[in-house]
Amino acid sequence: MGWARRNKVLALVSIGTYLTALDVTIVNIAFRAVQRSFGSVPPTLLTWIISGYNIAFAAGLLTAGRMAESFGRRRAFLVGIGVFSISSMACGLAPSVPFLIAGRVVQALGAALIVPSGIALLLPEFAVERRAWAMGIVGAVGGIGAATGPAVGGVLVDSLGWRWVFFVNVPFCGAAILAGRRLLRERRDETARQLPDFLGAALALAAVALLTLATVESHQWGWHSAREIVVVGVAVLLGAAFVRRTRTQAVPVLDLALLRLRFVSAANIAGVLYAMGFYALNFVSTQWMQEVWHWREAKAGVAMLPGPLMSVAVAVLAGRWVQRFGHNALAVPGALVMGAACLGLAVFTTTAPDYWRVYFPAQVAIGVGIGLSIAVLSSAANAYLPPHRFAMGSALYTTGRQVGAALGIAVVTALRAAAPSIVVGDHWSWIYIAGTMAATAVTMAVLFRRPSESELAASVVA
Repeated sequence: MGWARRNKVLALVSIGTYLTALDVTIVNIAFRAVQRSFGSVPPTLLTWIISGYNIAFAAGLLTAGRMAESFGRRRAFLVGIGVFSISSMACGLAPSVPFLIAGRVVQALGAALIVPSGIALLLPEFAVERRAWAMGIVGAVGGIGAATGPAVGGVLVDSLGWRWVFFVNVPFCGAAILAGRRLLRERRDETARQLPDFLGAALALAAVALLTLATVESHQWGWHSAREIVVVGVAVLLGAAFVRRTRTQAVPVLDLALLRLRFVSAANIAGVLYAMGFYALNFVSTQWMQEVWHWREAKAGVAMLPGPLMSVAVAVLAGRWVQRFGHNALAVPGALVMGAACLGLAVFTTTAPDYWRVYFPAQVAIGVGIGLSIAVLSSAANAYLPPHRFAMGSALYTTGRQVGAALGIAVVTALRAAAPSIVVGDHWSWIYIAGTMAATAVTMAVLFRRPSESELAASVVA
């Protein structure tokens, strides 16, 4: 009976994780349909439909972990699902791009409640030696959600219209709320009585938003323009203010003591670098097939399915292998395989559609890389933390991932705008993505080590 319960909780948390990850990438394939629906909207404004979600998700996570511990993990999870469902409906009904962006921001705040509270509800259900496996499953489901976004979105856009990429969330959220009310047990940190530092979260949100804005608009403004310098400067100052505030608050939104643990800092750095490439790759690939090869949304989305399908198969095995061989043995080659596949796309992909000889093999290789790395990186950052740091550790890693996603998409948006043509811009983007994967592999190989007994003791104190 206990085994069945653990797996039911795992399934429920995985559903929430899948939906929040799906909505990071499902909009990519609907990008051009949204643009057609609202007329002549600048691409840089449309980018905020994606970046706004990622940035708000990251900022929301900074307070969500603490709120889950203070007010109850079950309550936070169910409220998050409810907010996510209502805002998804609002996005689907959006009468304008600014309204849609605002809806996406609220949707991200709901997602921010779901992720850390879900992980914090899940891990106590498993013994310590099984937590890496459970985290691996959830991480794999999140990766699959992000990877299948274009395929799911493409079919919905072609058959029902772009608004259904948001409406589709509602029935799943309703089912998750009904199941969660019956299944989940309320858990909280009885020592966590103070409210989160909302000002600190606002400083982080503003810093990342301004840095993203400066990156997206760099071609229009010019890298050396006064506006660019001012915006970047203010972003840096706000970031410094955020770090200072976390050091002086009794209940900071980010527990900097966790970053003093080598395994936490190394895995989180690698996670940011990986996200800067992974989410950018998803965006560039969908745009290439629609803008250069002129494929419809459904065809473009289905053409990307080999990657997610391969990642599912490999991730199942990776969840077992990580306990035997360690995180580095999987994450390092996984990132390198993805980087090599992106270099192959940059070298061999042409304006003439050549799916089976070039793009299909690359997608298979990318799927192998995703399966080996995406869940393993998440596990590396969280699996060794003590129970009272589950929510904060999950929020820390997922925050970094969403910041990386926002910055990565901003970088490739800037590269595509600065290039002499879309074709050249996408080739530059694939080279950039290969670089982020190489940096991920080096970070894990050089910095990450399984924590020693003394480090595990230090993590309890932290």
